[in-house]
Amino acid sequence: MRGGPGWLTSVMSLAFVDDPSVFLREAHEYLVADPVVTTVIATVTARYVTGSASESPYCWWVIARDDAGRVTGVGMRTAPFAPYPLYLLPMPDGDAVALARALHERGEEVGGVNGALPAARLCAEEAARLAGTAAEVDEHTRLHELGELVVPPSPPGRLRLASCDDAELCLAWFRAFAVDAAEQAGREGAHAMEEFSLEMIRARIDDGVIWLWEDESGTPVHLTGANPPANGVVRVGPVYTPKEHRGRGYASRSVAEVSRDHLDRGLRCCLFTDQANPTSNKVYEAIGYRPVVDMVNLVIG
Repeated sequence: MRGGPGWLTSVMSLAFVDDPSVFLREAHEYLVADPVVTTVIATVTARYVTGSASESPYCWWVIARDDAGRVTGVGMRTAPFAPYPLYLLPMPDGDAVALARALHERGEEVGGVNGALPAARLCAEEAARLAGTAAEVDEHTRLHELGELVVPPSPPGRLRLASCDDAELCLAWFRAFAVDAAEQAGREGAHAMEEFSLEMIRARIDDGVIWLWEDESGTPVHLTGANPPANGVVRVGPVYTPKEHRGRGYASRSVAEVSRDHLDRGLRCCLFTDQANPTSNKVYEAIGYRPVVDMVNLVIG
């Protein structure tokens, strides 16, 4: 059993960590071995280290190790939105099941599990079995990495970095993104991303990771966001165009320009899509993004 500052408990080959800096140090080799697949955990954990993450009622990371002590999988529970899902990367099947049992034993209710298959599914199914409920797929996602960039023709207007004067508009569009994306994919019941605050948006604007496309009159009509680089990889998103401005090429051109800027700095680019949204998948494929791995969001109840 591991102990000391930053460590919670160990169960079999699993070690729970409550200090993001400790987690990044212990899991470093695992995270950098495949920085595209590990992008979410790397970027979210980095926000906790800097103190810029959203508050969550849960805040822990978990590391799976083999008998030789090598890291074989990682996960976290830091989501600031209900049902506060776990996020798991690939790990041995037995560890995914053991994780659900460990959380059950310490009385931690699991309302959802997101991440890589089959670990996310196995953990969710065991958590549901222990709770006497069921696990259901809410969304199938797909992680893409940019290969050879194809920059599409430019619509009227230009892409620019968001400024502090744009903060309230950016906040409204960040919050609307989840609802509109679910609607495009034919899903009902999605909630606005209320975990974003004006302070958080201003911090992202200060970091230079929100861009707006403005039309010929200077009116913003589209938003593309990104995350600060982690292990040489930038994750693009959210990508949002209000309904009245869709179909004019703003998203394609904006994502291409943002991606090109990062490529020019020697960084790799990736993004997630909803597999049920053929429009966004087609857009990103056309500019050079290629599938890497399929993931899933499951709800338990």
